[in-house]
Amino acid sequence: MLRAATGALEHRGPDGKGYWTGTAHRIGLGHTRLSVIDLETGDQPILSEDESIALVANGEFYGFEKIRQDLERLGHLFKTRSDSEIVIHLYEEMGEACLDKLRGEFAFVLWDGRRQKLFAARDRFGIKPLFQTEQNGVLLLASEAKAFFAAGIEAKWDSEAVLRSLYLCIGPEHSLFKGIRQIPPGHLLTRENGTTQIRQYWDPTYPLANGVFHDDEAHCIEKTASLVEEAIALRMRADVPVGCLLSGGLDSSSVLGFASRIADRPMRAFTIAFDDPQFDESELARETAAFAGAEFETVDASKGRLADNFEQSIAHGEIVQYNAHGTARFLLSRAIQRAGYKVVLAGEGADELFAGYGFASAAVLSRANGSARGKFAALLRLMRPSNASERLIRQASPWLVRTAKILNLNPEIMGPLARRMDLMQSMLSPRAGTDDPYRKLFEELSPMERIRGREPAKQMIYLWMKSLFPGYVLSADRADMAHGVEVRLPFLDHVLFDYVKRVPVRLLAANGIRKNLLREAARPVLTDGARNRAKKPLMAPSFSASANDPLRTAVADILNSDAMRANQFFDYRAVSRLADSTDSDGTATADPLLLMAASLCIIQERYHVT
Repeated sequence: MLRAATGALEHRGPDGKGYWTGTAHRIGLGHTRLSVIDLETGDQPILSEDESIALVANGEFYGFEKIRQDLERLGHLFKTRSDSEIVIHLYEEMGEACLDKLRGEFAFVLWDGRRQKLFAARDRFGIKPLFQTEQNGVLLLASEAKAFFAAGIEAKWDSEAVLRSLYLCIGPEHSLFKGIRQIPPGHLLTRENGTTQIRQYWDPTYPLANGVFHDDEAHCIEKTASLVEEAIALRMRADVPVGCLLSGGLDSSSVLGFASRIADRPMRAFTIAFDDPQFDESELARETAAFAGAEFETVDASKGRLADNFEQSIAHGEIVQYNAHGTARFLLSRAIQRAGYKVVLAGEGADELFAGYGFASAAVLSRANGSARGKFAALLRLMRPSNASERLIRQASPWLVRTAKILNLNPEIMGPLARRMDLMQSMLSPRAGTDDPYRKLFEELSPMERIRGREPAKQMIYLWMKSLFPGYVLSADRADMAHGVEVRLPFLDHVLFDYVKRVPVRLLAANGIRKNLLREAARPVLTDGARNRAKKPLMAPSFSASANDPLRTAVADILNSDAMRANQFFDYRAVSRLADSTDSDGTATADPLLLMAASLCIIQERYHVT
């Protein structure tokens, strides 16, 4: 089982494999290695000096050199020069509290032979994945669910989780598969005396809105710039070349700008190029790369290439995709691997850090402009008659309408969301269920204690960071690691977060400009165009009205297949009619639903899901 499961993850670590089994084969650890730090002696599993502790780890631990020096002064002997080994010795000193000392993106499993105890943990934000399942009294953990299937575990749909994925209300423990869950971000797992426990060790909580923040705007900008640059410098530590993912936007441009200032040689920047000018930002990225003195490479993500790689990218990702951006990321990582790079920096996390998302714009800008009537306005909205969009959304989720009003969700997104949810309901099979998925998510998170009394924009970002962000956005790890590419996210540095979370919204969006704090902090390393550009999320082009659109054709073929007929969640006839339609009216609404239905078909076929 161990060898089969580990073999299913070779793409994550193409540089080597290692295994270790404990006494009486009660415990087995397997690891596929991506050699980034300590290329010669860093093979895993790693054992302690007396071999009573064994470890496998995925990801990176930043600032490990200082921790290692401190541990050596306490008498610890290291076998390798890798960053991962510090976990063993910190655990010997501190037990589970060693997590407080770890800074980075990681998932690890540690076996303590003396106590006969398993200890596993996932990083604070959920950058690196860690799945777990229990079958016939045996606990299994892996970076991807496909490892369980390779080990002989039968793949079955978790019907409630699938429905929630279709409505984009994914929880932090989300998996499409019955009995397979993720260890949530900022959580640890222990297994001792036959009992498994999962506990939280960190949470991205925000201070109360009436708290005192002493820094003036100038000092806040200076401090933020210093912390961002430090986070980037830490993530440039590697024994292999480090590149950068680059779009035309503020976040990745800031990362490249700071990284280029730190690096002792020109950075290499990689950019997705779409064949639809409305979505393509490659020329804007080229300007940024030139300004930073970086080498520049575009990666072809034309409709034909998206169509050719759609199925493979979905199978690797193991999640429902609502846009082909996941396939574009898959193509990008493949090109990075072929260029000889294993490590790149990226800009994800800046919107979470600086409240940059469009759905929070109403709350951000009202606070930034000094409005003190937010709560009263929210009460008035609750008493007003519902508009057409709210009536459509209420059919699927009365809870979402109520929550959107309370949190002052940007009204501009409600219309498209309503049309999409209305169309989704018309496509679902009666067997899919009728429970309100958003209410279930809210009850599962029980967030009121952690968001009450916080600024409304931060309430929304907190809920986002506990749901779609780790469950969908950060699942890009599986597209990247499909080609053995480690993407490091300096904006998701908990030391940086612990400072910026205290910054009031009036400074995050000073002068009514979203993410103004980042724009000013990164001003020295940005072109005026990149600094002033409005946010534009990475989205692949929609289907065209033409019957010759290769991606549309590929998706239609999947949705007219026997796999779609066998799918329990959708009404085959309704989906087939929509897939065969070439009418351009409303396709932007229909596209995500067709892609999600196709995603389920691909996963069902690839993993024989029952």
